[in-house]
Parts: sequence; C-alpha cells; structure tokens
Amino acid sequence: MFDIYIAEATMSNDFQHFNTPEKQEAFIRQVLRQHRVTPEQWYASLNWYSDRIDQFLQMNDSVMNRLRQQQEIVNAEIARRVARQQYYDRIFVDSHIPRFYSFSFPSTRGGLSFRLNADNIAEKVPYEEFSFDFGVIGIPPTGIPDFRAILTLEYSDTTVFVLKNITENRMHSIPIQRYIERDSIQFAADSIQFDTLRQLHAFVRLPDIHRVFTNVQLYNISLGVEPEEETLYYLEADEPKPKKGWLRRTWRSIWNRQNNVEAGEENEYEYEYEYSDGADSFFDIPLYYQYEEDN
Repeated sequence: MFDIYIAEATMSNDFQHFNTPEKQEAFIRQVLRQHRVTPEQWYASLNWYSDRIDQFLQMNDSVMNRLRQQQEIVNAEIARRVARQQYYDRIFVDSHIPRFYSFSFPSTRGGLSFRLNADNIAEKVPYEEFSFDFGVIGIPPTGIPDFRAILTLEYSDTTVFVLKNITENRMHSIPIQRYIERDSIQFAADSIQFDTLRQLHAFVRLPDIHRVFTNVQLYNISLGVEPEEETLYYLEADEPKPKKGWLRRTWRSIWNRQNNVEAGEENEYEYEYEYSDGADSFFDIPLYYQYEEDN
C-alpha cells in the first residue's frame, strides 16, 4: 500500500506522462509486480478490508505515518541541496571566473557560467585581442553529446554568438575581439569606426540529467592573450610598426628608463610585448623579462 500511494501521487504530479487510463494501469501493475502481487490479489484484498473498515483505517494510519517520515527525509535532503547550491552561487558570482570547475558541483545552471560587463572587461582584460581558454579532462572515449562552450559577445550595436563543440581532453581556446569594425555604410557619418565590447557571457554547457559525466572537469580557466602570442622581440626602427596598445606603451616606457633614453630621442630598437600565460589569475602582468640587445 505504501508504494501504491507513492505511485498514485507520482501519476497525479506527472499527468503529462500518465494521461491515459492505460498508462496509469500499467504503472500500477509494475508496482504490484515488484511485490509479486497480481492485480486480482490486490483488488481481492481491498474487497476483504472493505468489510473490516476499522482494520483498514488502522493499517492506513500506519502507512500515512511512514509517508510523512519519508517526506521529512526528502524535505531535509532538498533543503541541504538548496543550501549547498546557494553556497556555490555565493562563490561563483556572475563576474567571477574560477580557475577550476567540476561538473560534479550541484549547479542548476548546467555548467560553468560567468558574465562580464564593460567595467569587468576593462579591469580583467585590458587588451584589444584576447581569448577564453580552458582545459578539459574526463571526457570518455565514447565522447559526450552536446558538450559545448558558448560565448555571447554584445557590442554597442552588434551581438556575436560563438559556439565551440568540445570533443577532446585538451586545452581549448576561443578568440575574442574587444573592438570590431562598424558597418561603414550605416555609420559613414560617425567618426567612431569601431564597435566596443560591452558584455561578455560565457557558458560551458554539459547536459547531464542522469549524472553520468560527473568526472568531467575544467582547469586553467582564464581570459587572456592567445598563447601563440607569447613573445618579446625587437623590431628594426625602419620596419612597419604594429598598432601600439596600452601594454606596448608601458613596456616602451620601462625600456627607455632602463636604457637612460631621454624623451624625444629615437631608439635604435623598438619592441612589442605580448601577454605570457602561467600565473593563477585572470591574466598575467609579468614582473620582469630578460632580453639582450643585438650586437
């Protein structure tokens, strides 16, 4: 009777899947089969108790007490999971980018998610070109269906969606442009020719309702300059100069001070510094670099 009551409550709360008498009867038969009771035996028992109502009510009260105890256990588990989820939500706030993420975390969002506004972007990644990088481990040889990273890049007048399917255990990188060229016809009269990134929403999604892929983990999660741009090199003074950014001007100033170059003097060599990965932060500002001047 305990399991029959649970089955009846299940059908009442999930009418979409038990919307015909045939489906409901099949579900009840399945419950009876687990107890090795035939429908005929069940209905015969009900008929017997219908003439002994006092015994039936006594038995029914015992069953209802068991149901209430079970409900208390379920409510306690729900409260525990809600409290744990709230704890993780406080840790992984929208603008926080963790260095590590496990899909065993109890997350209602279905994966890693963060959102940066214009101020967050200026603080964390003061570069014109950077990337969203993360490593993946735990993907089984058979792969995972619909495992993907999704970036939503909202510029002043444009929204760009970037989707990357994740099929291998390795480092993954999605390039991001802080500025994109505006429509030359629509903005012909506008002196501003570039559209600026205002919002960045990243979502690494792993649909796993049955909790099969809890061993999958993300590591070295960061925003920064793409790894292949890790260089410090010299450019001859008469070579074409790339566009000078914030870090480039900063390192030129350091170079000039270290080499006692007065303001306005021409340098024999100029250099371009670009980001180097490796520290436990959203992006790295190197403390020093060793370099030698060509002879």
